[in-house]
Amino acid sequence: MSKNSKVLNLKDKISGNEVDLSLCNLTEVPVRELALFPKVTVVDLSCNNITSLPPEFCNLTHLVKVDLSKNQLTGLPDDLGNLVNLQHLDLYNNKLTNLPVSFSQLRSLKWLDLKDNPLELGLAKAAGDCLDEKQCKQCATKVLQHMRAIQEEVDHAREKRLLREKELERKREAKQREREAREREARKREKAEEKEKRRKEYNAQKAALAAQEQQKKKSEEKKKKNGQAADKKVAVESKPKPRRSVIGLIFKLLLLLLVGLAGVAAVCHLTDLQKEAFCLPINAAVDDGLSWAKEQQIVLRQLVQNLSTAAKEFLESTQTSKN
Repeated sequence: MSKNSKVLNLKDKISGNEVDLSLCNLTEVPVRELALFPKVTVVDLSCNNITSLPPEFCNLTHLVKVDLSKNQLTGLPDDLGNLVNLQHLDLYNNKLTNLPVSFSQLRSLKWLDLKDNPLELGLAKAAGDCLDEKQCKQCATKVLQHMRAIQEEVDHAREKRLLREKELERKREAKQREREAREREARKREKAEEKEKRRKEYNAQKAALAAQEQQKKKSEEKKKKNGQAADKKVAVESKPKPRRSVIGLIFKLLLLLLVGLAGVAAVCHLTDLQKEAFCLPINAAVDDGLSWAKEQQIVLRQLVQNLSTAAKEFLESTQTSKN
């Protein structure tokens, strides 16, 4: 069956503000088709094989009366409370055990039939027998009260759960803050320790450089003093050295010259070369020197004799004067 044929059939079943879909062997509610007719406020879906209502059924907020008796419903949508205009609800002879908590929001509900459903004990007690109009109205009132109490319990439980979750969240946040605070403190302490370590290393390096500089300065001063002392010592010691070395050199030269002259004189005086022309003046000089030395020897001998005589006379005069 196509969608258009369904709509056509639905139109055929509408009479005023009512649509009769009973005994149509339906297994599901034609929600989309019903939504196309917002003026339809009364829907009869009784005596079908409907096992559940789709969530979209709760969007048909224009419904005032719904008959779902003699179906196979095992449950109702959680958002059934959105049907705020619903006044009459027939759920006779289904397989319902409980109602959704949102049922308590059906504030316009005036009539309710829950007979021949395997309801849980508390809901069955609230629903009663619903054998006449009065009892069905009482059923609506008592079931709404019962569901509101359940709603309150659910809300209270939800509040407790939310409070518990908030408390757990608060504790988690507190633990997280505490953990973050510990981590920050640990990082701060590590940074402080690292900074102190770097400061000590810097001070140690600075002290080592200062000690090294001081040692270098002392070493330089010591070298300078030693250098000055060495320079003074060298200056003091080196001053006479050139003199001694020059005198020694002159003395050696003179000695060599004398030895050479003596050698030449010996050669010219004692060898056959004495008759040579270059030896004549040398021999003459040697002879003159020897003559002069003999004369000086005589003079020296006379001088010694005179001194001896004078000394003798001086001693004799001294002894005479003492006597």
